[in-house]
Amino acid sequence: MSVISSVISAIIPNTRRAGRFDVVVDGKCVATLSLDAIERLGLASGCDIADKTERIADEAAELLVYDRALNMLAFRARASAELARALVRKGALRVVADRVIARLQEQGLVDDVAFAEAFARAKLLGANHSRRRVQQGLAKKGVARDVSDAAIANVFEDEAVDQSAIVERAARKKLRSLARLEPIVRRRRLYAFLARRGYDGDDIRRVMVGLGEAMTAGSDGAAGTD
Repeated sequence: MSVISSVISAIIPNTRRAGRFDVVVDGKCVATLSLDAIERLGLASGCDIADKTERIADEAAELLVYDRALNMLAFRARASAELARALVRKGALRVVADRVIARLQEQGLVDDVAFAEAFARAKLLGANHSRRRVQQGLAKKGVARDVSDAAIANVFEDEAVDQSAIVERAARKKLRSLARLEPIVRRRRLYAFLARRGYDGDDIRRVMVGLGEAMTAGSDGAAGTD
């Protein structure tokens, strides 16, 4: 009767995951770990891991989720709740995802405050979105309301944002694609477009009145998009 070995025969670099190492027993990889975990668990060639198998499995599972999170963050920044949801969708246990998020937060790789401000700045200044729509966008990302409100307020203050100017820019851009329509249709389409983007009715009406002749005669320029 053969005896199943639990003695590490080698610890070698993983060929597909940089900075990760395969723990080999009897020619078979039993876990892929970080160097930090290997040192923390006291693993080395010739070490019997019979009493450490559960801890090794937990470390390997968490590292896999951590590396997956790093890959997601390399693609684009994410809020903590959004990242946790994505990890769970890909099969991670919620408790493991939460530990990974906490680790990333400690490392400064996940920061809801910084994420919210960057998101608000891009949407308010780059995409001409309304305050309400930015709040809705951040809520979908899982950012807490107090964090999103503070981020939006900071952007308005830092960038001296004029909400009326944002609405006007969005309106003028949209008018280019409505120039060939009848004035009454143009007004209706423009109002609906701005309302869908979350602008207040008073701001919309004020801007439409301010546009004056452009509302009735059309607008020069290249066609915009809805």
